[in-house]
Amino acid sequence: MTRDMSEGQRAYETRRAARAGLSLEKWLAQKDRDRQQEARAQEKAAKPPERPKKRGLLARLLDRAHKPL
Repeated sequence: MTRDMSEGQRAYETRRAARAGLSLEKWLAQKDRDRQQEARAQEKAAKPPERPKKRGLLARLLDRAHKPL
């Protein structure tokens, strides 16, 4: 990521890293890791929820047997 950054961007990120108490490399790695986690969270949120598995025949019959008339 440092290759495609301009000098101004590099200076800005260096100041942010210094403020956080990290080196530039660690700061950029942390930003990349956070970006990947956010992408995974968005992907997970976009997935439709799975339908609950239908209970088996015996379990449904036992539930029905325990219900009051």
